[in-house]
Amino acid sequence: MYAIVRSGGTQQKVAVGDVIEIDKVANEVGDSVTLPVVLLVDGEKVTSGDGVAKASVKAEVLGATKGPKIIIQKYKNKTGYRKRQGHRQKYTQVKVTDISAK
Repeated sequence: MYAIVRSGGTQQKVAVGDVIEIDKVANEVGDSVTLPVVLLVDGEKVTSGDGVAKASVKAEVLGATKGPKIIIQKYKNKTGYRKRQGHRQKYTQVKVTDISAK
C-alpha cells in the first residue's frame, strides 16, 4: 500500500517506513504529523477524489534539515548593476508510520 500526499506545494509518493522531507513545520522532534492524501493505492484498488477524504497518513517528525544552497544572480547591462544572493530552503524530515484507508 502506498499513497500520494501533499505537503506545501509538492506531492510525494510514500509508503510505511519511508523518510521524506517536507516544508518546515513548527512541530517538535517526536511529534506526530498528519499529511493530506491525494491518491491511495492498495493493491488493485485505487482511491482518489471524494474517497480519500477518510484516508490519512501519519508521520513522526525526525528533525530539521536544509536543502542545497542556490545562488541568485541579477545583472543589468551597461549600468554596473550586479546583485548576488544565496538561499537554503528549510525542511523537516518525517518518517511515515501509518497509512489508513478507513
